[in-house]
Amino acid sequence: MQTTAPETRTPPAARPLFDEEGFLHDHHLWTDDIATDIAALEGLTGFTEAHWRVLRQVRGKFERLGAIPNMRQVCRETRLSKDEIYGLFGSCLAIWRIAGLPYPGEEAKSYMS
Repeated sequence: MQTTAPETRTPPAARPLFDEEGFLHDHHLWTDDIATDIAALEGLTGFTEAHWRVLRQVRGKFERLGAIPNMRQVCRETRLSKDEIYGLFGSCLAIWRIAGLPYPGEEAKSYMS
């Protein structure tokens, strides 16, 4: 009789929070503290109300639609210009990562850089 080793599984608490690209595996785990930690890794510190407004708008749109909101909608809903948003974050990819949203895919990622 041949025996096999029991299947090993990584308990959820032991799994890494982030994938190899730095995106959260599960956007439901996102918190303000995680956002500021990710931002620090991106070289951003000193979040203002405008930063949080953008992050919450992007997260809310993703949660409702399951898709990337376009920049025009983000600008309109946050009352910030595209230049102001880029000044806050540097890129759409940084916004997406700091907002704790999952890996957007290679094609979308190329547009966000």
